[in-house]
Amino acid sequence: MDSNLLRKPSHIPRRRSYWSVVFSLAFALVAWWVVSQTSGLPAFILPSPGQVWTRFLRALADGSLLLNTAVTLEEVLLGLLAGTVFASALGYLLAKSRLFERLLSPYLVATQAIPIVAIAPLMVIWFGPGMFSKVLICALIVFFPVLVNTVVGVRAVPRSLHDLIGSLRATRWQTLRHLELPAALPILLGGLRIGATLSVIGAVVGELVGANHGLGFLVNVGRG
Repeated sequence: MDSNLLRKPSHIPRRRSYWSVVFSLAFALVAWWVVSQTSGLPAFILPSPGQVWTRFLRALADGSLLLNTAVTLEEVLLGLLAGTVFASALGYLLAKSRLFERLLSPYLVATQAIPIVAIAPLMVIWFGPGMFSKVLICALIVFFPVLVNTVVGVRAVPRSLHDLIGSLRATRWQTLRHLELPAALPILLGGLRIGATLSVIGAVVGELVGANHGLGFLVNVGRG
């Protein structure tokens, strides 16, 4: 009986958390509806929750939502893959060579001073409104966070472990495979998580600028 009494309070925080989410969501929907009805803004700027839900069901029924979501997802995955591969390779070189880092770091930092919103129109103009320009935008926006985390992760490997694997006469490839990559993996995954989020933003921004398909294109169509 005592054990049951001890177990019951553990469910209380879960219930409170559940109801807090429900109430906050309900409050947000009510506030959204009130503002949409009283602000006087046109529906293409601030639609009501009911209008958004109706449009969502319509897009889901005619297949346009799934089609454009698939296009955006493909752009995101390809851009994330390309950006991660190039950033990881370059990051490893920067981590292993101080000279290489001193030569390239100023240019890499300078490129990050330019927001992706500013270069997205140029990518669309240069490479057209097709998928390639969106994949390139995604790769560029993913590149820097993955690069930085790769450098930090590789350099975070303790020197004692390098000395140990060196005493075993491990090759450079064996050192990378059995020491540097596993040891740096948590930091690398952190950069990959950030890159995945940014990749979605890059794809949608590129589609908003100019595209024939995708979620950004669907938003432009919905705005009229």
